[in-house]
Amino acid sequence: MEIRQLQHFVSVAEEQHFTRAAARLMVSQSGLSASIRALERELQAPLFVRTTRTVTLTEAGRALLVEAERILAQERAAREAVAAVQGVLRGTLTLGAEQCVAGVHVAGLLAAFRRLHPQVEIRLRQWGSAALAEQVASGRLDMAFAYRTEEDPERLRSVSLTSEPMYVLCHPDHALAAAGAVVTPHDLAGEVFVDFHPDWGPRRVTDAAFAALGVRRTVTLEVNDVHSLLDLVDEGLGVAVVPRHFRRKRASLIALPLKENGGVMYETAALLPTPEATSPAARALMGLLEDELRESRH
Repeated sequence: MEIRQLQHFVSVAEEQHFTRAAARLMVSQSGLSASIRALERELQAPLFVRTTRTVTLTEAGRALLVEAERILAQERAAREAVAAVQGVLRGTLTLGAEQCVAGVHVAGLLAAFRRLHPQVEIRLRQWGSAALAEQVASGRLDMAFAYRTEEDPERLRSVSLTSEPMYVLCHPDHALAAAGAVVTPHDLAGEVFVDFHPDWGPRRVTDAAFAALGVRRTVTLEVNDVHSLLDLVDEGLGVAVVPRHFRRKRASLIALPLKENGGVMYETAALLPTPEATSPAARALMGLLEDELRESRH
């Protein structure tokens, strides 16, 4: 089994198409097909179910994909480590981040990194926290800034960034705005909720807090970006439970602290693979971030 074969296999798995994978790899389709067939013969198992329109993984293929991604991530980290020892940081930094994550100014951090390491190509991906954790664990991302839970893969390690209480956002004309400065999950029973998709950090925190108290909550307005959430609340279509730093994003909304929520906090972290799989670029970015965190504490 060769690294080249694993690269071919992962590309076909991601593209779900031999022609697209061949174009991405800049190899002939016949050569790619031959490489996959040779891998299947060596493993004595079919890796793909092929049709005229698409390609899907078999059970054996799904099992191999996890290990292939891990091996390729380690192979890339090894190459970049050698380059780093020679005094030049190069290669690719693939970073994931949830929107408006607390505890880090992503754009400013990446700008500082680029100034120091111009030969490293930066790639940024935005997903929900659950997807980001899985992407780091599988080796598709070098690291990510996200909400961290005990349910995340064990192959992750995390560096805590910040911890925040949750707040309720509502329209100024909403009854909650006139009721007082403190809101509990029980006060929100029966409300119409605006929230993010289930794998987003704020949604995972809120779901956990309400479940811990046995308060039923139904999200009828589900969005995948911060501005849509704020717009819906601003139009009086529902209330939202969000991390504290969201309260400054729309001055027209009322922000009320959520109390008696079982002590659940919105905790963000830098998610990284195991130390031996962490790329030099990711270690360099973490070094910059840790310097910034130290300065902010002082």
